[in-house]
Amino acid sequence: MFESVANSLETVFKKLRGRGQLTEKNIQDGMREVRMALLAADVNFKVVRDFVKKVTARAVGQEVVKSITPGQQIVKIVHDELVNLMGPEIDATIPKFDNRPTVIMMCGLQGQGKTTTSAKLARLAQKGERKPMLVAADIKRPAAIAQLKQLGEQINTPVFSQENTRAPVICENATKQAARDGLDLVILDTAGRLHIDEEMMEEVREISRRVKPDMTLLVSNAQTGQDAVNSAQEFNNQLELDGVVLTMLDGDTRGGAALSVKAVTGKPILFAGVGEKTDALEPFRPKSMADRILGMGDIVGLVEKAQTTVDQEQQLAFQKKIKDASLTLNDFLQQLQQVRKMGPLKDLLEMIPGVGKQLKGVDIDEQDFKKIEAMIQSMTPHERAHPEIIKHSRRRRIAAGSASQPSDVNGLIKQFNEMKKMLKRMGGGKMKFSLPGFS
Repeated sequence: MFESVANSLETVFKKLRGRGQLTEKNIQDGMREVRMALLAADVNFKVVRDFVKKVTARAVGQEVVKSITPGQQIVKIVHDELVNLMGPEIDATIPKFDNRPTVIMMCGLQGQGKTTTSAKLARLAQKGERKPMLVAADIKRPAAIAQLKQLGEQINTPVFSQENTRAPVICENATKQAARDGLDLVILDTAGRLHIDEEMMEEVREISRRVKPDMTLLVSNAQTGQDAVNSAQEFNNQLELDGVVLTMLDGDTRGGAALSVKAVTGKPILFAGVGEKTDALEPFRPKSMADRILGMGDIVGLVEKAQTTVDQEQQLAFQKKIKDASLTLNDFLQQLQQVRKMGPLKDLLEMIPGVGKQLKGVDIDEQDFKKIEAMIQSMTPHERAHPEIIKHSRRRRIAAGSASQPSDVNGLIKQFNEMKKMLKRMGGGKMKFSLPGFS
């Protein structure tokens, strides 16, 4: 995420940190490179101009010149201004009413991920004990209704659709049905086009007049850069938006849309799509994004990810086994599977402050996880509970069953035993485990 702009800014900061004392000329030279980095990241040129102007005004003042660590102070100023550029952080909590369902209208161009995002938003709402209904109001795209129904089945959410009925009427009927069914959230998946046209805009305006949505969200693909920003601006000119959802943010190496859309449209980014699965939607946090761009990690995001994916009861049982010195390879396998649910290992490590920069250029092979899983799953339950019985013939059998080498099995057992000893000395605590081929 934001790899190109992050690398470019790090190069600039490294040069500035290398100078014992910063002068106005040093700072202006550095800001010239920052400007080039942001433009290369497809950030709107007016946004770049204003951003650099604000950073320079603060940097050439007493704040940096008299600082003991001027290079680090520059980083802090850029960080603060990045937060201001994308923020402030908005509470993305979906409102709730006692006497009627909350209505959210999703709009945007075709191919931006609107239908999938509607389902993701419903899934996110379910975690907050909401009872959503999805509404198939995109009657222009033949596969849209079928796609939404399929997604609805995946997340156990009802999907409202009607044949031979205009989209505004479908939306109006859906909100009435949701109220009758005791549902408290209606998400309208409206139609899009390849470009903004009057017919599409009139349709969403009519839907808005009929159902009076509580939130109108624009869905834009972050990877389209300034095209996403331009469409957000056009939609906002013709339809009052409450916020933007950026999809594919996890694959956006440049960051132009995320760094521009708030400044250009005046509308906040409320949610970010960070994966293909239905649970891969999260509130957009400007400070966390600035932290990650500047290699400071995202510990808040990591904790939230753990809270939503890790089985808390299983964790308590695991901690008890550590204290009782009764940890088995089966327990370790469960922990490994919990970590894998959270996403790619490298992405998780980059969210830990200070770790992201150290990982640049390091290849972390996700196959190492699968290799360990395969070895443990090739063991019998008795072998997992008592790895000390795994000798030559058992080792060869486990290696053959997991497409690995006997030396790999031996290394796994050796590291597991070392981990148990370490945890016993610590009296519990966090695991430290080196994957084969990565230390």
